[in-house]
Formats: sequence, structure tokens, C-alpha cells
Amino acid sequence: MEKLIKGTTAYKIFSADRRNGKLSHSYMLHFADPKNLRAALKIFAVEFFNATGALSARISNESFSDLKVYPAAGGKITADGVGALIEDSALRPVEGDKKLYIITDFDSASAIVQNKLLKTLEEPPAGVHFLLGVSSLAPVLNTVKSRVKLMEIPPFTEGEILAALLRRGENPQNAAAAASCNGILGAAENMVSGGWFAEIRQAAQSICAVKRVGDIAPLEAKYGDTKYKKELLTEIQNVYFLALSGGENPCALSKHTLIYALGELDRANRDLKFNAYFQGLLYDFMLKVVKENDRWLKLQA
Repeated sequence: MEKLIKGTTAYKIFSADRRNGKLSHSYMLHFADPKNLRAALKIFAVEFFNATGALSARISNESFSDLKVYPAAGGKITADGVGALIEDSALRPVEGDKKLYIITDFDSASAIVQNKLLKTLEEPPAGVHFLLGVSSLAPVLNTVKSRVKLMEIPPFTEGEILAALLRRGENPQNAAAAASCNGILGAAENMVSGGWFAEIRQAAQSICAVKRVGDIAPLEAKYGDTKYKKELLTEIQNVYFLALSGGENPCALSKHTLIYALGELDRANRDLKFNAYFQGLLYDFMLKVVKENDRWLKLQA
């Protein structure tokens, strides 16, 4: 993935800021690949410290004293955790003259937590910088967005994804994954790995194919208790995007309904980040899409 990230405009802008001594106090990286977001942020951290060799490895392993990556892998952002980061930022760097605080999955932070960080983002202590990672901008407060320099990594091309997969080794699924992942490396990696992802993909296709209100409840019961809630919504999004681009369309929905469904899916993702009951969320989402499709068909009749 490192080669993909270093080829992006976002990385080149960040690198130029570092080389020219114009690093901003606070950055936000928008990268719609939750599986690889943490790793991408650490690639930026290596550039931030202009690190090579052993130091680069320590940054990647999150064992460098002047870099804090929060939350711990698999953890959640909390007000207490962010408060501890703010307090820690007042301490002098240990090994150099600057410190970097990475907060990954920042779009999962509550409004209270986001507001708690505002003053520090705008006026951090001398030598302190923040890098916030988000896979979606929708849940981020405008007051936070106004205090950071936004960097966006758009979806990669099919060729870029395929080349990245091939660098990991030959796999008969590489080409198909590159073609159907909508430019998201993590999605392509999941596709070639099989296992749980194959089940999630089947679930997404079944949900996208529902056309009658009476078919919704069985699907809600079948898939509403999945452990992979976020991944399921992401794969539903992939199905819709592929259908819109003229590819495989198991849902057979009109372009209008597909666009509507994507909007409702954004809302579902936002609600999920704030701990919405997933079975109810999934039912409401399918119901809205089915009703909108019915309404549109009647208008076209």
C-alpha cells in the first residue's frame, strides 16, 4: 500500500509542507478505506519525521516516543482518552523537537469529544501537530473541519489496485477484485481473502436485490446480528456504485433509486457510528429504498 499512498496528491502536498518547513498544526486525512486507514496515517507519520531505517520501523510499530497513535488498535475514542492526549501534548518531545498525535477513525468520535479537541487543534503547544484520519467526512463537525488542513485520497484506479494486489502475490481473484472494489484497496483485499467476506458480499447482494416490503423482515432477521456491520454497509455501497457505473446490478433499480439509496446509506452509516440498533437500522434502510423504488416506478408508468 505504501506505493499507492506515496503516489497520491495528498501525500505529495504533505511532503512538500514538511520539506518547505510549512507543516500545519492540524491535518485531516479523508481516506475511504477503513481497513487501511491506520496504516496510511503511519505512512504520513514516517514522512512527517522524515524517518528512514530503524526510526521508520519504530513509527510503523507505534513504538516511537514522539508519536502517539490513538485509540489503541481495536479501541474506541473516548472523552477521557482525548483529554489524556491533550494533557500529554503539553509535555516536551522526548527524542526530537516535535511531536505528532494521530487520531484514527476520528469520524467515530462523538460531538462532545470533537468539541473537546477544538482549542488544541487550533492552538496546539509549540512543536505539536495533529493528524486526524476519517473514512467519512459526514460525521465530522464543521467547527473541526475549519481548524484542519483537509487532505483527500480519492479511490484508486482499477489498474493501481490490481498492481497493488499483484505485489502481494498471484491470486486468481485479483482481477475480479480490482474491477469490483470501487477503488478501495481494503475491499479488494477482503475479496481475494474469501472467508467471511464472501458471506458479507452475498448478504449485501441479497439486501440490494429486495423489491417487496414482505421480503424485508426475513433479511433483517438473517443479517441484522452480523459481527461485520460496518463492512456490510460498505459492501452494499459497493454494489450500488457498481450498478451505477454500468456493471453488475443485482438490485435492478433505476438510476434515480440507486442515487437515493446511496444517500440513505450515508445516513445509515452515520447512525451506526453513533451506536444505532443495527437490526432496526437495516430494516428502515431497506424499507425506504423499496418504497422509493415503488414510488419511482409509479411515476414512470
